[in-house]
Amino acid sequence: MRITDIKGYLVEDPWVGDTFRWRAGLPGSGDGTPKGKVPKSAILRIETDEGITGAVKTGRGEAVCSLIERRLKELIGLDPLMSEFLWHRIWELDRLEEMQLHALGLVDLAIWDLKSKKANMPLYQMLGGHNPVVPVYASTVTWDTMGEYERHIKECIDVGFTAFKLHAWGDAKEDAKLCRNLRKWTGPDAVLMFDGSAGWDYVTSLWFGRRLEEEGFYWYEEPMREFELGSYRKLCDALDIPVLAAETSDGAHWNAASWVQAGALDMLRTNPTMKGGMTGALKIAHLAECHGMKAQVHGMGMPQAQLCAAIPNNDYYEELVISSQQIGNLRHGSHGVKIENGAFTIPDAPGLGFAPDWAWVEKTALAIV
Repeated sequence: MRITDIKGYLVEDPWVGDTFRWRAGLPGSGDGTPKGKVPKSAILRIETDEGITGAVKTGRGEAVCSLIERRLKELIGLDPLMSEFLWHRIWELDRLEEMQLHALGLVDLAIWDLKSKKANMPLYQMLGGHNPVVPVYASTVTWDTMGEYERHIKECIDVGFTAFKLHAWGDAKEDAKLCRNLRKWTGPDAVLMFDGSAGWDYVTSLWFGRRLEEEGFYWYEEPMREFELGSYRKLCDALDIPVLAAETSDGAHWNAASWVQAGALDMLRTNPTMKGGMTGALKIAHLAECHGMKAQVHGMGMPQAQLCAAIPNNDYYEELVISSQQIGNLRHGSHGVKIENGAFTIPDAPGLGFAPDWAWVEKTALAIV
């Protein structure tokens, strides 16, 4: 099998979901496109001489199409089944390009989509196969009031969630009150997590971590920016609650190894859309396992779901909860995820599930590389 072409399609991609916000200081939903303009995404499609294709869709449309045109065409003629070779080739290109995190793994994701179709196997089985039934946690957006948190958390309980993660306001004292209330709302047996979204300094992070310990939270995620590992090491040494980190850092498993060596975390984040595709995310998962650590899969989507089902040291699939309607729809699977008994059964179909009407894409694309 040989790659015959790598195409990029620049497409309009209006925001159609519920709008939401994160903590104070962070942008919310959408990609920052000015009001009155339509956001643009890119579709990367790998074609082969056997007619089997692999494809992924991502934001940052113009930048990704430029990358395809200037750098990725050199992969034409190579064997797409040699995913490890191609992964390292992308890293060689990254040496010059310094690719944005979400672009770095696009070729690898499309390759695994293609390989899964070629083998006619679910991707999670190709990656090793652990368990297609994955527990799910409700990962909140940032709502405006305590009352909204209470209402939506109780809606999540009604749907069947037994694990919950807070994205809160970024005010340590108010966030601590919210954490105490979350324990009251969910009861003593619920699994609780907190994501600081890198909003605090070391002193605030230490104080807040002790508040989480009082309420029996399972993990404490990214309280500080992920640059200075010494502060993370001090935090891990001072707290009993596991610190989960290395979500936004570059360098895939090479960088993750530095975190482990520095004693700067207790659990590793891995993510096929931010760590160099499925290959990079899998390397991080195996690195964590070698050190007796969890590799918690970050984010939602079919690549993340397939990885969750493939590895033994991840606990949950992350499902963002935004509005009453969206939460209620999780009972029925109308958005691709159906919650049953607090878990999500990963689909057995080959590939990553991205199957647009290609004739329509060709007709309506703003540009084709």
